Amino acid sequence: MKTSLKWIKDLVPGLEVTPQEYMDAMTLSGSKVEFYESMDADLDKIVVGQIKEIAPHPDADKLVICQVDIGSEVIQIVTGAPNVFEGAKIPVVLDGGCVAGGHDGSKTEGGIKIKKGRLRGVESNGMMCSIEELGSDRDMFPEAPEYGIYIFPDDTEVGANAVEVLGLDDSVVEYEITSNRVDCFSILGIAREAAATFKKEFVPPVVTETGNNEDVNDYIKVTVKDTDLCPRYTARVVKNIKIAPSPEWMQRRLRAQGIRPINNLVDITNYVMEEYGQPMHAYDLDTIAGKEIVVRRGEKDETFVTLDGQERKVDDSVLMICDGEKAVGLAGIMGGENSMITDNVKTMLFEAACFDGTNIRLSSKKVGLRTDASGKFEKGLDPNNAIEAMNRACQLVEELGCGEVVGGVIDIYTKKMEGRRLPFEPEKYNRMLGTDISDEEMLTYFKRLELGYDKETNEIIIPSWRQDLESYADLAEEVARFYGYDKIPTSLPSGEATTGGLTYKLKIEKIARTVAQFCGFSQGMTYSFESPKVFDKLLLAENDKLRQAVVISNPLGEDFSIMRTLPLDGMLTSLATNANRRNKNVRLFEMGNVYLPKQLPLTELPEERMQLTLGMYGEGDFFTMKGAVEEIISQVGMDGKLTYDPQAGKTFLHPGRQANIVYGDTVIGYLGEVHPKVAANYNIKERVYIAVLDMPEIVERSNFDKKYEGIAKFPAATRDISMVVPRDVLIGQIEDVFDKKGGSYLESYELFDIYEGNQILKGFKSVAYSLTFRAKDKNLEEEDITSAMNRILKALEEMGIQLRK
Repeated sequence: MKTSLKWIKDLVPGLEVTPQEYMDAMTLSGSKVEFYESMDADLDKIVVGQIKEIAPHPDADKLVICQVDIGSEVIQIVTGAPNVFEGAKIPVVLDGGCVAGGHDGSKTEGGIKIKKGRLRGVESNGMMCSIEELGSDRDMFPEAPEYGIYIFPDDTEVGANAVEVLGLDDSVVEYEITSNRVDCFSILGIAREAAATFKKEFVPPVVTETGNNEDVNDYIKVTVKDTDLCPRYTARVVKNIKIAPSPEWMQRRLRAQGIRPINNLVDITNYVMEEYGQPMHAYDLDTIAGKEIVVRRGEKDETFVTLDGQERKVDDSVLMICDGEKAVGLAGIMGGENSMITDNVKTMLFEAACFDGTNIRLSSKKVGLRTDASGKFEKGLDPNNAIEAMNRACQLVEELGCGEVVGGVIDIYTKKMEGRRLPFEPEKYNRMLGTDISDEEMLTYFKRLELGYDKETNEIIIPSWRQDLESYADLAEEVARFYGYDKIPTSLPSGEATTGGLTYKLKIEKIARTVAQFCGFSQGMTYSFESPKVFDKLLLAENDKLRQAVVISNPLGEDFSIMRTLPLDGMLTSLATNANRRNKNVRLFEMGNVYLPKQLPLTELPEERMQLTLGMYGEGDFFTMKGAVEEIISQVGMDGKLTYDPQAGKTFLHPGRQANIVYGDTVIGYLGEVHPKVAANYNIKERVYIAVLDMPEIVERSNFDKKYEGIAKFPAATRDISMVVPRDVLIGQIEDVFDKKGGSYLESYELFDIYEGNQILKGFKSVAYSLTFRAKDKNLEEEDITSAMNRILKALEEMGIQLRK
């Protein structure tokens, strides 16, 4: 949103501030100013001069010598401008003055300094200016010549400040307005905020009654078929149209807003749109068939040519403005080429309406056309503003002599929008803000904002144009911004809540992340949405339960059309990316959910299970991954023994290098080497290892209750045992024998050697353990250790294990 600072000052008398002071104060009061630009920043010592005499230059065919009256004196200026003539009133920059740039519109920081000098031997005491050298262009001043000096009208005062005459003594302020402050997308809305900010009186334009003794209903009939999309439609008629340029004061204000003046009728609609924030449209009434306006939805595959000459395709979701036979406008977006205002217009129909903001936004996107009008409508305008803007436009028509306004107004307003009432609760506002502002001071702020107060009901009366005020928190914000955010003291929040902290589940997950990072794994995050093709890449059987995934109803595409049921695709994709970029020794982990439907089609939300996924390639192997898993299990307080079941049956893992991770009788995860075919599917040429831990099972079994045991007082005794073991016997089975047969004196055991080779019988392996025995209350005797070893050896022999000799 942009505004002319001079225009704001005209609406707020007594507002004498610099652009910087205005910017700072408005930002602090909540109307954030992005920046401001002074239109005359690079202009200095430029006056209106009149050429009294022109003589040829003695040494240059294309230069002339002009005697120029600047009011206080006559000076001599040499120029090469082709359009100068005696009597012409032109802008003159005096010796020591500055201009903005050249004929090409280029600008220089700080302007171009002009000094008196000699041109081809003839003295020149200044310079005549083109419109570009004054910091503007022919879009804003279409009467300016393409090449040459700008010529003022004949009635311009000689010696006057040329910058002021052109209306360039202004600053344009750019705001960042949030979409809920619809009222501030207008000059009047910003001026109201400025008046409240600087504690000045807001003086809006006084709109007078217009219209002759005729009845507008004799000229036009209006029918609104879709009142849900058009809650209000107003129309008035102007006859005996006289097209002419708009007055200079209006042109100046429009130029400051960045709008090119065209003619009085077009300028009035643009002016009112900027002033009231209410878009308007004008139709040539003679082109309206049947002298009837119908507001209806478009028809399927209907086409329409807009004012810009483009054919637009619409459907029944787009609201159209039609006459008795055809469409004449896209509601809230742009009028039609078939009803455009031309210089031959005699009778004009003025339209000011309120349309559904959401529908305008969607329609604008659908037809591929966004305009200033649609940008305002899509924010949701106040319907009560439509008739005010209409009456203002008709007042300007009469004041500017554009035509004769027909009496009466067509106003179709099905459900009037009323303002709301909110209870006045100063204690709540102070408690929320941490302030101690009196009731009277708060009411003063509200009065400056034109919010009413009903003393009998103790309610604040909210006008319809303040749609953003819906609760006591909104009113507290109004108090805060006019009291001054910088004045609000620092205070601690109060409440009855206990000290915050992580839940037990989150603590366990945090520990798991920390241990994974300690083991050299870096955290990653992948999408929960996947492609159904993932199941084939992971070699899942056609009847595998994991293929039963939740399907997204509005997916971004096939690659993101289901919710993942296992976490491997994201991990393997990330490892593949690193491998393809030639990163070595990569270790990644992810803590993320999988989504397991209880039944399909869904009748209830799927089960979400948090899974810790570890993945690596490069340095390390199956046992490296196994060690990382055991470190995590240990650190989360699971003191029981882990066992590994090689019959995991995971199709995506190597058949001989995989295992379920078992704690007690429960499978809490799995680990192994990725199947070579799966690795090839992900274009990974390295051996890849993964581990997955089911966090709900781990959280349930974690325990941080520690029991202190004193330092052993008696020495330990060790025995080494070397065995020849059948290859199908697992290490875990041997350790089960130690646990069950070792007795109370067996303190610990440690595997220190596994060997398979030529010295060992085929189908067997050599396994060696070191067993430590200790009693807590005495020194062990040899027979205590021997009896325990005998029990162990006997159980091992029953498993086909023999002592190695």
